[in-house]
Amino acid sequence: MSDIIREVDEELRHERYMKLWERFGVYVVGAALLVVLGVAGWRGYEWYQLREAAKASARFESALQLATDGKRAEAEAAFNELSKDGTYGYRVLSRFRIAAEAGRGDVKAGVAAFDAIAADTSLDPALRDIARVHSGYLLVDTASVSELTERTKTLMDPASPFRHSANEIMGLAYYRAGELDAAQKIFSMLIADGEVPPSMRQRMQVMYALVTGQTGGAKPAAPAAPSATQ
Repeated sequence: MSDIIREVDEELRHERYMKLWERFGVYVVGAALLVVLGVAGWRGYEWYQLREAAKASARFESALQLATDGKRAEAEAAFNELSKDGTYGYRVLSRFRIAAEAGRGDVKAGVAAFDAIAADTSLDPALRDIARVHSGYLLVDTASVSELTERTKTLMDPASPFRHSANEIMGLAYYRAGELDAAQKIFSMLIADGEVPPSMRQRMQVMYALVTGQTGGAKPAAPAAPSATQ
């Protein structure tokens, strides 16, 4: 008797499953196909991105070699093309390289190119700040203290990773303008800051020696050790 009941239950379950399949089977198959197609599409996209990145990398290296070989016109043309149709990273790198190359021959052209990058709100804020730093260094020999103060004010925040470069720019600007006390104060501050990169500290020590040689200033304090939380 129990065997008969079990067989009946199985038949009923089978019948219910068949009805459910007839009703929803097409949706199950469709969902499965969507998953398969989605995974395949994503893998294809990844492959495409890797291929395009490799191609852009090769083009960028070729443009760099042209610049190294002194073929500036060809290098500029190559970087310009890459800045338009390369992958995102190489488009940005090419724009920076174009601006740097422009600044070598024409400060105003270089500054304009870096300013265009800094004004591009589609870029990461850090990239825009790097462009501001570059334009500041290009202008340090010609711009007024007030202009450079305006240009570097957004970089002076204590949390900004570019505050040291901004202070170096202002120290050099004050030095060029003959405001030696202001320049000495900035150079001394940078020398004493334990977070300043060694190469920058060495430059600041040279500049401090030049300033104090003219003003008779005191020796700067030793660099502070970075805090334990850094």
